[in-house]
Amino acid sequence: MGHIAAFSGPYVAKGVSGSDEGVREKEIVAADIGGTHARFGLATVRNGRVQRLDAVEVFNCADFPSLSHAWRAYGRSLGRRLPRAAGIAVACPVSGQVLKMTNMPWVIRPDALRQELEVDDLTLINDFGAVGHAIAQAQTTELVPLCGPDRAMPDSGAITIVGPGTGLGVACILRSGGQDYTILETEGSHIDYAPLDEVEEAIHHFMRKRLKRVSVERLISGMGLSALYEALAHLEGRPTTIHDNKALWMAAMNGEDELAARALERFCLSLGSFAGDMALAHGASAVIIAGGVGARLAGHLPRSGFAQRFSAKGRFQGRMQDLPVKIVTTHDPGLFGAAAAYADGCCSHKPG
Repeated sequence: MGHIAAFSGPYVAKGVSGSDEGVREKEIVAADIGGTHARFGLATVRNGRVQRLDAVEVFNCADFPSLSHAWRAYGRSLGRRLPRAAGIAVACPVSGQVLKMTNMPWVIRPDALRQELEVDDLTLINDFGAVGHAIAQAQTTELVPLCGPDRAMPDSGAITIVGPGTGLGVACILRSGGQDYTILETEGSHIDYAPLDEVEEAIHHFMRKRLKRVSVERLISGMGLSALYEALAHLEGRPTTIHDNKALWMAAMNGEDELAARALERFCLSLGSFAGDMALAHGASAVIIAGGVGARLAGHLPRSGFAQRFSAKGRFQGRMQDLPVKIVTTHDPGLFGAAAAYADGCCSHKPG
């Protein structure tokens, strides 16, 4: 029960030789625990980098009462004893003695994890911090241009990461030259939503009646499209005809429903505005769009109003137009990043 997918093809780091003497490879479990899915894989790490990631499997979080239950299901699926080391990314802030997942009911107690999962060495990191590690170690070919100049990521300075998925993630990579970097995990998605035209002001008013306070994540996330769709229908006095979120995304992406398509365009506009705001706040030299929804929109965002909204920052418009904005295409970046955080050793939390 719960197993929904498997990725059979391994990730193998490009340009990495396994012949260096005196450096021991280590196999670990990598896990990426989101609001909807729990992803697991076996990673080989060496010399601060991820060399290989395979045996990836995906489970529905709703099918399990806890992380440890899903963990054991992964072990049973592989039919082998799991390594006694792990890098785990979780979709919530990693601080305190009790971690409550933002978009699902699992509760994680960091100091009990080693015993619960039967591991000796454990790195625990915020899921979007993990995405930051994945991007910091990504190949150039895994970063596809979205707008702005098509140049490589800077070797130094700040890189903003924004990623809509089940929720909305925000992180920042601080590079200091070469392969050295630091990941800043943030909760930037929970700042107030800022409407920029009359339609968005009406959407904001509609949402405030429901929530009192409207954060950016309420509208720029997997469920945000439904909120935008319902708000537009209300403003125009029209009934909503699509009530399943997955079906709504399909209808919007395919252009099968005019109202859903306009809700998606509002989504892209708001994502562009927010990504630009975060770039200004971080003093960024580049921006990366990540997340499951970001990957789904890879072909759509260049045709939307994203770029115009991203750069529409008044006196800073010229600066914004000169920032490279890219979409990450790394397979399972949160999972890869959990392994990368373990390998790098600059994790946010070492339980116990």
